[in-house]
Amino acid sequence: MGETITKKKKEAGVALVLSIIALALSVLFAGLIAVLFAMSFAALAVTFSVAGLIMASIAFSYTKRRCASGTGEKKMRIALILSRIALIVSLVSLGLALIVLLVWLILYCVGNSESFKEDFILNFIDKDRWVSLLIGLKNTIIITLCAALMGVVIGVAVAAVRTTYDNNVESMRYQKSLGYYYLKFFNSVCKVYLTIIRGTPVVVQLLIIYFIILASSTNDILIAIIAFGINSGAYVAEILRGGIMSIDKGQFEAGRSIGFNYVQTMFYIIIPQVFKNVLPTLLNEFIALLKETSIAGYVGVMDLTRAANSIRGATFSAFMPLIALALIYLVIVLLMTKLVGIVERRLRKSER
Repeated sequence: MGETITKKKKEAGVALVLSIIALALSVLFAGLIAVLFAMSFAALAVTFSVAGLIMASIAFSYTKRRCASGTGEKKMRIALILSRIALIVSLVSLGLALIVLLVWLILYCVGNSESFKEDFILNFIDKDRWVSLLIGLKNTIIITLCAALMGVVIGVAVAAVRTTYDNNVESMRYQKSLGYYYLKFFNSVCKVYLTIIRGTPVVVQLLIIYFIILASSTNDILIAIIAFGINSGAYVAEILRGGIMSIDKGQFEAGRSIGFNYVQTMFYIIIPQVFKNVLPTLLNEFIALLKETSIAGYVGVMDLTRAANSIRGATFSAFMPLIALALIYLVIVLLMTKLVGIVERRLRKSER
């Protein structure tokens, strides 16, 4: 009982400190926003607003969860009030920042309507430059989808080897069978693969594959798919391994009790549960993969980023093609994020 009270007091103290920090940062960011607006840095003001909102949301979420769990300390109630104030300040700051930014964009477009129209025609209409953006979008989607599929295949294989070794190493070590040495060898290979891929930048991996490993190949898109697929596979493997290790060992024993061997137990019982648990995380990994493909232009692939950059180089106008590039990526990521939200809601419903 005494330990529970001490824990609740500690949680209340943490919530109070977190809420005070969130409120202080929200007020500070609100002041910075006012200064930045005066200096006409509207976009930077929006960034500070988002940072303040994230901090306030974390504080409010933590405090609300602790209150819901029955921690009724006076400090906790004060923390909840402060976190709400911080959240409101952050939301108001973000709303004002977005409104001012929108007004600034409208005034810019209206005040420079002729220039804006000329820039649009120059960057997208003349010489059908919009077609290069379309081709870049197509190549980006192809690279992302194929690399994601390749990453899942590699990730499943690596995760299976790593978890099989971790779950069976003790029993197999005493038997000293040939399978033990095979498994130990492949586990070592997988660990080296994970260490190298996760320990080096993806752009370096892309350049090594393009200029050294597959230097004789002329298929730039295929090289990009292989590079991003190998990179994604390392992260997918760790996501799946964490999911497999989180499954109760009783599930493995249940599979054995109905006559399944280890492989059948993994395939029919464990893997379906793992994919259900890690699917939202995997989708977030694919969102990150989509944004990582923006460096494919380093090896000559006409992806979305390279297409926008080529337009900028041809027209000497950076604003229009780069803003269009950012908006295209933003729309795709928002659609994928919406998909993640739908999947998470359906998974929660199925658990009920």
